[in-house]
Amino acid sequence: MSNTPQAIRGTQDIFGPEAEAFAHVVETFERVRRLYRFRRIEMPVFEKTEVFSRSIGETTDVVSKEMYSFEDRGGESLTLRPEFTAGIARAYLTNGWQQHAPLKVATHGPLFRYERPQKGRYRQFHQLDAEILGAAEPMADVELLVMADQLLKELGIADGVTLMLNTLGDAQSREAWRAALVSYFRDVKAELSEDSQDRLERNPLRILDSKDPRDKAFVADAPKIDDFLSDEALGFFAKVTGGLDAAGVEWTRAPSLVRGLDYYRHTAFEFVTDRLGAQGTVLGGGRYDGLMESLGGPHTPAVGWAAGIERLAMLVGDANEDFPLITVIPDEPDDEVLANRIATLLRRAGVQTDIAFGGKAKRRFEIAKKNGSRARLVIRKQKGTTGISDRLGHHIVVNKPDSVEPAVSEYRNLILKVLEDNFTVIRHGRADDGCWVDAVLQEFL
Repeated sequence: MSNTPQAIRGTQDIFGPEAEAFAHVVETFERVRRLYRFRRIEMPVFEKTEVFSRSIGETTDVVSKEMYSFEDRGGESLTLRPEFTAGIARAYLTNGWQQHAPLKVATHGPLFRYERPQKGRYRQFHQLDAEILGAAEPMADVELLVMADQLLKELGIADGVTLMLNTLGDAQSREAWRAALVSYFRDVKAELSEDSQDRLERNPLRILDSKDPRDKAFVADAPKIDDFLSDEALGFFAKVTGGLDAAGVEWTRAPSLVRGLDYYRHTAFEFVTDRLGAQGTVLGGGRYDGLMESLGGPHTPAVGWAAGIERLAMLVGDANEDFPLITVIPDEPDDEVLANRIATLLRRAGVQTDIAFGGKAKRRFEIAKKNGSRARLVIRKQKGTTGISDRLGHHIVVNKPDSVEPAVSEYRNLILKVLEDNFTVIRHGRADDGCWVDAVLQEFL
C-alpha cells in the first residue's frame, strides 16, 4: 500500500473540464459585478471565533457543529471562515467603511465547514458573494436580485432555475409571527422531529424549512407571515416585487422560505433548481438589517447573497471547455525555436495557441488531436523550392478546421497578418478546401 498522503475527506482537486467550468463561473462573476459597479474586496481566511459566534449565533449548527476553530500560539480562538457576511461586516466596522455607504462590495474564495460531504458540497468549498451595506431602500434588494439573475443568464444556466422570494417583515412583524409559531408548534411538540423540538423556543422559523416528514405534516397549517405584516413591511415587499417586474425578472412567492436568525428582515430569496438533486439551492440571500449591531456596531441596514461556485460549475458542465484554436507543430526538433516564436506572436495577437513538442512527428500530431485544437499550424523546412536558388525557408501550413464558424474563421486573416508583419513571406500558396494558410517564410527578419 502506498504511503503517499491522501486528500482530506470533503476536499477536492479540480482539473480539466471541471477546472475550466470553475474558472468560467469566477470570470463571469467578475465581469457582471463590474457592470453593476460592485467594488472588489479580499478578506482574511480566518477571523476571531467571536466574529462568527456572535453574528451567526452560538446555537446554530454552523457554530456548534461545523466550524473549524483552533487556538493559535497566543491562546486566541480563531476560526476558518464558514461564510463571508460576518467577516465583511467586521471589516466594514473596523476599517471605517461607513464613510463609503451605501457600499457595494463583492468577493469570492474558499470557505470551510465540517459537514457531511454530498453532491456539490465539500468541507472546503468556494462561494461568490455580493453585498450592499448601509442601504435601507428596497431598490438595493432589487439591484442584487437583478444582478444575480443576470449572472445566471450569462452563465447559460438560467433555464430551470427559479427565484423563490419571501418577506420576513420588519422587526415588529417578525416578532409577532415568531410568537404565533411558538404557540402553534408548542401544541404539537411531541409529534415534531427531535431537531424541531430543540428549535421550538430558540429558533422556531427554522421548523418551516424542515425536510423531516414529521414536521412537514404541521408546516402547511402553521401561521403565515402575511397575517402579521405591518403596512411598512407590505410596502417594502411591494416595491421589491415591483422592481423585479419592471426589470423582467421572474419570481415565485415562497411563504415557507425563512432565515432563522433574528437580525434578518424583509427580503429572503433563493434561486433553486431540480438539476442538483435534493440540495437544489444555487444562490441565496436576504436582508440582514440587525447584523452590525450583533458585532457592536451601529444600526446598519444591509442585504446580500452568496452562491456556491462548485454547484454553479456543475450546472455549467462542459459547455465552456476552452480548446486551443491552433496548435503549432514543429516537424523536426530544429524547428522548435521558430515554433515557439510563432506561437508567442499569435498569443500576443489574441489567438489561443498551444505547442506540440517532444517525440516524433506522429506523436506531435497526436498531441494536437488530443488537446482538441481546431486547427494545426505545421512548420517544415524547405530549401531550393522557393523561387530563389538555395534560399532556406520554412513552409507554413494551417489546415482548415472541420467546423469553421465565423468566430473561428475570422482568425485566418489575423494569422496571415502575424506572419507577414514579423517574417518575410516569399511565397503564398493557394489555400484549398483542406488548407487555411499555405506560405513559405524566409528566415527571421
